[in-house]
Amino acid sequence: MDRNTTNGTHNSSDTCPSIDDFRNQVYSTSYSLIFVLGFVGNFFALAVLIKTHRQSSPFHVYMMNLAMSDLLCVMTLPLRVIYYVRKGQWEQGDFLCRISSYLLYVNLYCSIYFMTAMSITRFVAIVFPVQNLRLVTVNRARFVCLGIWLFSSLTSSPFLISGQHVDLSTNKTKCFEPPKHASNRLPKLQALNYLGLILGFVLPFLTILICYAGIVRTLLSRTLATQGQKGSAMKAIKMIVIVLLTFLVSFMPYHVQRTIHLNFLSKESTSCSEQSFMHKSVVVTLCLAASNSCFDPLLYFFSGESFRSRLSSMRHTVRTSILRPSARQKPIAGSENEENHRLDAR
Repeated sequence: MDRNTTNGTHNSSDTCPSIDDFRNQVYSTSYSLIFVLGFVGNFFALAVLIKTHRQSSPFHVYMMNLAMSDLLCVMTLPLRVIYYVRKGQWEQGDFLCRISSYLLYVNLYCSIYFMTAMSITRFVAIVFPVQNLRLVTVNRARFVCLGIWLFSSLTSSPFLISGQHVDLSTNKTKCFEPPKHASNRLPKLQALNYLGLILGFVLPFLTILICYAGIVRTLLSRTLATQGQKGSAMKAIKMIVIVLLTFLVSFMPYHVQRTIHLNFLSKESTSCSEQSFMHKSVVVTLCLAASNSCFDPLLYFFSGESFRSRLSSMRHTVRTSILRPSARQKPIAGSENEENHRLDAR
């Protein structure tokens, strides 16, 4: 028996039981469900927002960009589903391997920044209502969105570096695989992780917490006299709940676990149980991170600025366009009945 096995520690994950079956099943099932829910919810929301684009506002601009970001994110998931259904065999080529990983993370961080921008917009509207009219405009919101897309695209570019590779032990072409134990890429990945952790999670989350603390404090200190003020307060509270839940359920576990996992991989010796737990936690938290696209439609519906009125407006427009052709056909039907009546009289 190997000495390392007796001591319960291993220098390499090769001697430990594989979690591939667990990984393939969880990823393929979770990504399929996230794709369906995220695609339907965000496509519907984007359709409503585009149809009512004339009622544009800064919040509307952020919601549209968030919906587009979520749609692009879920569109990368079918490739991952195919990969894990085939039990870790990649057959779509190196370019799609690189670009699908890249787009997932671009849109993940775009979602975080769009939520942050929406929170700041709501904060300024409630805490500084007079200055809000001058500071927060549609054109400025568009510039902010452009900056977010560019920043996320540039900072996620390291994900383009690693593409498909052949696993010599199984002779399979791999993609989406985490680094192996004591990999020579670890120092670079750890540095990139800390950069992403600070810029992509910690700073946005602290900004959101400060904004929400200011919103809650302002709402508690004011007497909400009119129905409109009460409605705005309820929208703000719903937004606080949904965004915080998204961060706590989707983004926080992923960023915390990713940091722990990369540090864990730099250890010289670890037990099989530790490795198994760590690898399974990678699977679960990445699924949670991808699931953020399912939470965002709730944000549009419950706290979006006039989103439900936009939905009613679109329904009315669609109903009118359906009824118009039938209204045009009524005189024709009437004239046919009159003609039939004349023939019967003869």
